[in-house]
Amino acid sequence: MLESQIKTAVEKFEHLIRAQNDRSDTIKAQGDFVDYSSLDKIIIGVCGGDGIGPIITQEAARVLEYILADKVKARKIEFRVIDGLTIENRVAVNKAIPDDVLEELKQCHVILKGPTTTPQAGDPWPNIESANVAMRKELDLFANVRPVKIDEEGIDWTFFRENTEGAYAVGSEGVNVTDDLAVDFVITTTEGTQRLSRLAYEYARKNKKDRVSIITKANVIKTTDGKFLKLANEIGEEYPEITTDEWYIDILTAKLIDESRRRDFKVFILPNLYGDIITDEAAEFQGGVGTAGSANIGKRYAMFEAIHGSAPRLIKEGRGQYANPSSMLRAAAMLLSHIGFMKESEMLEEALDICMYKEKKYIPTGRDTGCTCQEFGNYVMDTLMKL
Repeated sequence: MLESQIKTAVEKFEHLIRAQNDRSDTIKAQGDFVDYSSLDKIIIGVCGGDGIGPIITQEAARVLEYILADKVKARKIEFRVIDGLTIENRVAVNKAIPDDVLEELKQCHVILKGPTTTPQAGDPWPNIESANVAMRKELDLFANVRPVKIDEEGIDWTFFRENTEGAYAVGSEGVNVTDDLAVDFVITTTEGTQRLSRLAYEYARKNKKDRVSIITKANVIKTTDGKFLKLANEIGEEYPEITTDEWYIDILTAKLIDESRRRDFKVFILPNLYGDIITDEAAEFQGGVGTAGSANIGKRYAMFEAIHGSAPRLIKEGRGQYANPSSMLRAAAMLLSHIGFMKESEMLEEALDICMYKEKKYIPTGRDTGCTCQEFGNYVMDTLMKL
């Protein structure tokens, strides 16, 4: 019995290795990044997801349409609403992303995406893959970029989290070898690590950031984390004006809350799992995950989203209209910057800072003690008018 179970596990492991090797070859064959300035029209997909996703995404899209009204009128920008990424639709076809939704997403250049529900043990849903993980793999969105900035505390961090490899690459394809033994897999490729590292160092150079920190647990996870660390350091050698240092993920979590050290950090490069965890901690400094947006960057596509989940409890308790759209609005600002509208991006960031931290006339709390999602969106647009 045991020999049969081991043989089955080895066969699945072989299948995963071959698939990941094919993916590595595909990465090697990719071209350059899209030049948005050369496009006649940029198509922005608006994909609401589920839970509070459609509510906060619609609000962020409304603000974007306001900012880009003249470009929409001139047919330089087109917004496309993409429904169908709800947990119910995904379960109905037993796929992380239904085929028709994926095809619609691929017709866009950039995507503003709301949170989606990911099933876990104990849920009534089957064990389908995370829609986020699937989208990142299908569209090869290899870099998850998450900024955290608090001027009064001297914090200005930008995290470059690897998005398509690490512990999440085949996270739903682990093997229950026996009733007593389960095995999951961690993936690290040369091409995947190099392209992430180069993007981070190019960002640091362009934005005059003088320090890049590589985050691993290479002292224990010696093969995959060791490879990630070695390759990132090699890319860093091509940027001699930038100081490169190395931190283990456990001590970094402590140093980010150390007031005497945290201001030293500028740009981070991290494998997938560590980046997911540490950016949630970092977001707490600026008000929690509800205030933080993120970019998912590939060479052909880009997707912008909140870093929090779909908050199904808010919907269940009838509080969806009070959801905080700040995270999606931050993501919208990142989207504007990515497609070349720097002025508009900076204006939206400034308006959000005024609304969230300075004036605070309307504060979303998730309850009727605060403003509604739409009221906060109106507040942001009114503030934009005054800038």
